Amino acid sequence: MPPLSESAFVLHARPWRETSLLVEVLGEAHGRIGLVARGMSGPKRHAQRVALQPLQWVRIEAVQRGELAQLRAVEALDLAPALHGEAALAGFYLNELVLRLAPRGEPQPQLYAAYREARARLGGADLAWSLRRFERDLLEALGFGLPLDTDGDGRPLDPAARYLLDPEHGPRRLLSERGGQAREAAATGRALLALAADVRPDDDDLAGLRRALRPVLVHHLGGRGLKSWELLAGLGRLVPRSG
Repeated sequence: MPPLSESAFVLHARPWRETSLLVEVLGEAHGRIGLVARGMSGPKRHAQRVALQPLQWVRIEAVQRGELAQLRAVEALDLAPALHGEAALAGFYLNELVLRLAPRGEPQPQLYAAYREARARLGGADLAWSLRRFERDLLEALGFGLPLDTDGDGRPLDPAARYLLDPEHGPRRLLSERGGQAREAAATGRALLALAADVRPDDDDLAGLRRALRPVLVHHLGGRGLKSWELLAGLGRLVPRSG
């Protein structure tokens, strides 16, 4: 295969053997790529190790060798966002979603653009809205997108009604007699229409979007949740903040 030379975002890196790293990146041209970075110990490789931290934007030079590519060179293209607390967990969440859902070796230009935009917003005040937008864009980029302005049968959404998101069918109107868990997992038509139009809904509707999107993500994750959800007892604690 021809050499890989492209910009990418680092999703994950972990030690491998004594001096090397196994790295996952989201590349602009080749989508998710697994890399072996050999000989990363020692002071001479400090700049490269720093460049391979999660969320870092880099340029990579690599040669594909089977499932994993061999990293030949890496250069940081900017300063990774300095995140703390909930913002750091939000960054972990973005990376974990991409690692779990994006297949290796498939070009994902739409996902790359969505990730780049979401990464730029991590330092902002409204994390919850940034995450809902990324979830929407990720599902769309991977071919799992749902209609958000019509129900699964093509009827316009009623802003005052509540809807469950069926991963295979789209929004299903919640019957008034249903309650309990079904109602808890529903979002208002108003909230879904706002997400479709990329207009931030009010705080209550924003919380409803998180609850409605979670089962869709779990479905595509094969029923197995995310570590980032466990770390914060679910991202529902990422409440909108003023600023």
